[in-house]
Amino acid sequence: MTKRFGFTLAEVLITLGIIGVVAAMTIPTLIANTNGAKFRSQFKKSISTLNQAGLMAQAQYDFDYAGTSASTADTCATDHPETVMTFCSILNGTLTGQTYMGAGNNIKRNNNGTQADYEWKNGATSTVITLGATSDYLTYTMADGSIVGFKAAAAGCELPIGTQLTDTILGRAAAANAPGLLNCRGFIDVNGATLPNKEVTCTDPSKNTAANLLKVQEPCSVKNDANHMTDVFPIVFHDATVEPASAAAKYVLTTSK
Repeated sequence: MTKRFGFTLAEVLITLGIIGVVAAMTIPTLIANTNGAKFRSQFKKSISTLNQAGLMAQAQYDFDYAGTSASTADTCATDHPETVMTFCSILNGTLTGQTYMGAGNNIKRNNNGTQADYEWKNGATSTVITLGATSDYLTYTMADGSIVGFKAAAAGCELPIGTQLTDTILGRAAAANAPGLLNCRGFIDVNGATLPNKEVTCTDPSKNTAANLLKVQEPCSVKNDANHMTDVFPIVFHDATVEPASAAAKYVLTTSK
């Protein structure tokens, strides 16, 4: 009787087929989990950096995001906290390795071999947010490659002591005896100009309407997948603090996974 050693060709092909099916099912999930962990970690790092900038400006120059006047796009790159009190002077005077880019369309991304203006998709409507107007967002690229944007009109971003950041305050312009941080909102794209360039969203689709996304007091969870844990995070500046400006961004900052 002849003994058979090894495997037949059919057995090898069946085994390889099974391995291929399993890989096709698991590799996308592994990639999504890896990207999600990277985006989460980078957001926490970036928001910490901006908080440190506000604290350093207060300690060294005696003003923070609350003591600012509006930035001017043409002079933003040269603003310095010893001569002018703007968002740009805070970032220029306290951070290293940052580059002022002006309007968002000065940042380019690769689009199938061509250069396209940087843009990102809104989490509520998936509409494209273009950043071409200097009257809208001014942008910096940070030393780690992330993009930080804030409104050119951002000024006097103050939240009175003892006042909680609420949905109403977040969506209202500042007025006499009524704090509002509408013009103090911005964003961080932790992945730079690289895709997906999409705002992080809650797992529950009902919470991703234009109105609900800004409800920082609403419960929200963010699934660690490519549809929800993405690279753009809304933020709001006030005093020496930078906080998440959406329920989804708040969840990512305050949870470990």
